[in-house]
Amino acid sequence: MPKDLPSDEIRRALHRAADLAADYLESVERHPVVPRIQPGDVARQLPVAPPEHPEAMDAILDDYLRLIEPNVTHWNHPGFLAYFGITGSGPGVVAETLAAALNVNAMLWRSGPAPTELEGRVCDWLRQLMELPEGFHGHINDTASSSTLVALAAARHRLPGLAVRERGLAGRPEVPPLVVYACDQAHSSVDKAAIVLGLGQENVRRVESDAAFRMSVPALAAAVAADRAAGRLPMAVVATVGSTSTTSIDPVEEIADLCAREGIWLHVDAAYAGSAAICPESRALMQGIERADSLVTNPHKWLFTPVDCSVLFVRDLANLQAAFSLVPEYLRTGDAGVTNLMDLGFQLGRRFRSLKLWMVLRAYGVEGLRAHLREHCALALALAERITAEPGFELAAPVPFSTVCFRAVPAGLADPAALDRFNERLLAGINAAGPFFLSHTALRGRYTLRVAIGNVKTTARHLDALWDLVQETARGLLPE
Repeated sequence: MPKDLPSDEIRRALHRAADLAADYLESVERHPVVPRIQPGDVARQLPVAPPEHPEAMDAILDDYLRLIEPNVTHWNHPGFLAYFGITGSGPGVVAETLAAALNVNAMLWRSGPAPTELEGRVCDWLRQLMELPEGFHGHINDTASSSTLVALAAARHRLPGLAVRERGLAGRPEVPPLVVYACDQAHSSVDKAAIVLGLGQENVRRVESDAAFRMSVPALAAAVAADRAAGRLPMAVVATVGSTSTTSIDPVEEIADLCAREGIWLHVDAAYAGSAAICPESRALMQGIERADSLVTNPHKWLFTPVDCSVLFVRDLANLQAAFSLVPEYLRTGDAGVTNLMDLGFQLGRRFRSLKLWMVLRAYGVEGLRAHLREHCALALALAERITAEPGFELAAPVPFSTVCFRAVPAGLADPAALDRFNERLLAGINAAGPFFLSHTALRGRYTLRVAIGNVKTTARHLDALWDLVQETARGLLPE
């Protein structure tokens, strides 16, 4: 039995896979965004036991076409507007294929010289585009959840006199509770990081937001003062630039002033909106991010790079390495003056993620990327204007980037609970139609619809069709 497929069979299968991928990207709109299936439908068509004998790649690819492609939620669909748009653009798809062929684990420079050095360079390209200071060092994790966890672990390590790396937190009554602060609009990954790091959810302070869903700095200052008075130790503040529900922007400059006075680590979660910082007019909305101790942005959210690609920037690289570096004998190489990516987080294995970001940046160019981001923001503003002008609808939040939050408010339907039910039914009707997929959130306790524009192929034509569908569906829910 051959140890692998013969090269001619690999080539033939890859050629067919290339055609399948290109055909899919070209004609994805033939699918409803969300497949019309029920839980278990796919599993029932899969054998319960693995095959005893080899199967032909053509047969496997046939089953891919039959079972997999039609039964995924199509994140690459231009009508996918539910969550922050993840576009697996062509250059990124090509890069993922080549990265899989190389199968590199760049845990050490020695185990992945080109991947390690390419990651350093493309992260620095992104740093320059975001107008971050030269002192920031970037590296790539899988998602912002991991990046935030790593950043908060570095914040914990910087606290003097605790020696948490060596002694841990358990069974140490002399260690005060460590507190992390975040806006009530911040992502749940902050809470998860607190769970993993042993801080506990009860030591995550959710600071109230203002009318524009931004963290209240006076409320933050009061929370820090109250915790210090109670003997707790403020560890980090997470400021959000582009919150998940509304894409609100915390007042980072004022938060940075407070953190500087109090000696608290400042982490900026720009997972979504950080991509927009490559546009000067959007970067102007983010004053103060350059003062962060750490910052995360996800090119896989709005920079057309296939998931997963999350860039974490840190100001103090030595502190990060001190928090995580652990080198067993079998990984000692003697290479001097190199970066070993395994020293920059809890993961030992490191996929070759930088290849896809490198190819996307080169294939689109900075001006090409800016043009797409600006188009998305313009589409969002145009939709917001339609919502504002249409009786029976209201805009629920400001629109600084490319996400629009709105509600239907039909005349004569004033009860809040009834309005929530109406909007819930409205969302269900829109999503059931097939060509679009929206999501919802709760703003000030009210059920709210979200339109998150981020796919590279989403155009004004799609937003026109969406608005027609929204109005038609809303009319159909009103009593005769």
